[in-house]
Amino acid sequence: MVNDLNSFVIQPPKPAEPAVFIDDTTLRDGEQTAGVVFSNHEKIRIAKLLDEVGVHQIEVGIPAMGGDEKATIRQIADLGLDASILAWNRAVLDDLRHSLDCGVDAVAVSMSASDIHIEHKLRKSRQWVLDQVRQCVAFAKNKGLYVSVNAEDASRADLEFLLRFGQAAKDEGADRLRFCDTLGILDPFDTYNVISFLKHNGLTIEMHTHNDFGMATANALAGIKAGATYVNTTVNGLGERAGNAALEEVVMALKYLGKVDLGLQTSRFRELSEYVAAASARTIPAWKSIVGTNVFAHESGIHADGVIKNPLNYEAFAPEDVGLERQIVVGKHSGSRTIYRKFQEFGIELNKEDCEGILAMVRQTAVELKRALFDKELMYIYHDYLERLGDAVPVGMNGDAAGEQRGEGQAARSATPEAGRA
Repeated sequence: MVNDLNSFVIQPPKPAEPAVFIDDTTLRDGEQTAGVVFSNHEKIRIAKLLDEVGVHQIEVGIPAMGGDEKATIRQIADLGLDASILAWNRAVLDDLRHSLDCGVDAVAVSMSASDIHIEHKLRKSRQWVLDQVRQCVAFAKNKGLYVSVNAEDASRADLEFLLRFGQAAKDEGADRLRFCDTLGILDPFDTYNVISFLKHNGLTIEMHTHNDFGMATANALAGIKAGATYVNTTVNGLGERAGNAALEEVVMALKYLGKVDLGLQTSRFRELSEYVAAASARTIPAWKSIVGTNVFAHESGIHADGVIKNPLNYEAFAPEDVGLERQIVVGKHSGSRTIYRKFQEFGIELNKEDCEGILAMVRQTAVELKRALFDKELMYIYHDYLERLGDAVPVGMNGDAAGEQRGEGQAARSATPEAGRA
């Protein structure tokens, strides 16, 4: 007889596995950005943030470096995070032993796959490369580790040899092959073709793309479309030279363009980006895709009017989805609709003629200052405008009182500017 009542509780089904797994390498390739160094505390905090956001696997660094790097990786592995913790290694047994010391559950075994690397960097043969891959994968699998084999410079490798490379790793039990476009030289069309070929031949593929030609995210998405089920990303697109595919770009593009929601807490993306930017001593450009403040900033009259009427007119997704806020900016390109709504925020109701008059002054001031205007400057302009009319109004007086002071004839003008003039 069963005495434990818990045995009768129907357990909820496990959540379905995502269609694509994110393996974030901010702490490894991201920190390899020239001039970037994370403190031990920052590495731990970034790992926690990535885990809280919902990243599936975190590539935490290179244990073989020893010292602080190895000690911090061990600390991260001991945190008990939900994410898998992966350490990067050369295809060298001693590297793997350092990873085992840290208690990680996964390893990346990296080996050059292109002839130019094999001949001029390693100064070895193709056969030596295959033998090293087999030996290291067999060793790691024997220790119970999850194994990603990284084909460095795969985009310049002979395709037939690359297939042999991947198959050799798979035969020894490797869990996936990381396709590395190390120099970022592919375009999405070529990426789709080569990943389709590898996938057709039975390999599980992870994308690792670089941004040298500005196509890291596009190539990552092309690889996923061709059948890759893992993707290497970095926060803010950090990484060697021009950087890697940005976590926030890949996840949001999959969600809204590919209709694949990975279940990450995207509302924390701006928070995550700000922390990594500070830790890497790199600012987030206002125009940065997904998390830049300008993504939801509207100044142009036509755009601002459209967003005021319905944000979907000029926004692909809501600012709250990534932790940002919408901004209606007042400047040279603003329209009367923006002026009307902005002064409503100040508790001032303007009519059409007032909006046009103030708009002209706003545009002139914005040109002189070469920037958008602050709220205080708008109030200065407002009072200058009233003085020109001979109707100076004390600061803080609402629109009704202003209308009364100007007289009934002036207040009788249309209270709302035409949207067509926006």
